[in-house]
Amino acid sequence: MRETIKLSTIGLIIIMLIPLRLWANKFVFTTSWTAQAEFAGYYVAKEKGFYREAGLDVTIQHPSLTSSSMKRLQTDQCDAAMFSMMSAIYFISQGFPLVNIFQDSMNSSNILVSRWCTDPLQMKGKKVAIFNSDPSFLLFALSKMQGLDFELVPFISGINLFLSGAVDATMVVSYNEYIELLQAGFNMPKEYIYRFSEHGYNIQENGVYVKRSYFMAHKQEVEKFAAASRKGWEWTAAHPDEALDIVMKYVKEQKVSTNRVKQKLMLKEVLRLQVDRESKQREFRVRADMVRKASTIMKDCGMIKRRVTYHELIGK
Repeated sequence: MRETIKLSTIGLIIIMLIPLRLWANKFVFTTSWTAQAEFAGYYVAKEKGFYREAGLDVTIQHPSLTSSSMKRLQTDQCDAAMFSMMSAIYFISQGFPLVNIFQDSMNSSNILVSRWCTDPLQMKGKKVAIFNSDPSFLLFALSKMQGLDFELVPFISGINLFLSGAVDATMVVSYNEYIELLQAGFNMPKEYIYRFSEHGYNIQENGVYVKRSYFMAHKQEVEKFAAASRKGWEWTAAHPDEALDIVMKYVKEQKVSTNRVKQKLMLKEVLRLQVDRESKQREFRVRADMVRKASTIMKDCGMIKRRVTYHELIGK
């Protein structure tokens, strides 16, 4: 009897000494861009142990110019990846079923900025810089609906193409390039910028998606990831300075050229965009009305051949 108790005790000790990661379910998540404050809540969830407490061993990846988040998801290099809602709708309409498992954006950050103090809606046929990694669905819709016939000029990142005068306008997001323009001292009177969220185009942006097949087979894992991610973002909102310390750790590890001032401004804006305009709360959910609006705009403008429904997007 004593030998049995002794062996049981030894076995328990051995189990306790085995690292938790060997018992946790592995989960690989790819963000939509290089390391920055846009992903603070996920970094916090990992560094504070929220994922680990949920029984997940989460690896956070960042895409590259040659390996996008979609490519990594398609080739099973990750379990989940981040896309804008309109990108997800486009992929689904093309026959690649996706399911949203967590939504960290409640509002559109997209802004069209004029280079020459001109109303963006009076720039028919002008050159507009767009993100090389983003199809710029909203700009395409605006151009088509208003008959603007913009000439689109892709860029990788930064504001140099715009500041040099090589283009007449540029697409920016309020938490990144818009901040860079302000820091560069570029004058942006409100009549020369077009905030899509203020003109009937307030459509949610980044969310975390998995293949539908993965969603059906790993519902517990995705629910745990969502809950821990929400906890990470809520902690970030309550402790922005400490969260920024964690962000800068990832930035340095990834050798991203930036600074703390820029990342602090980015985090403040990202947290602002997370608050729903109607409820004034951080809801971390997909809004059915925004899915309908996005899908209708894309269908009417010929970007997709069929509308994608809210229930389809959330895996119902």
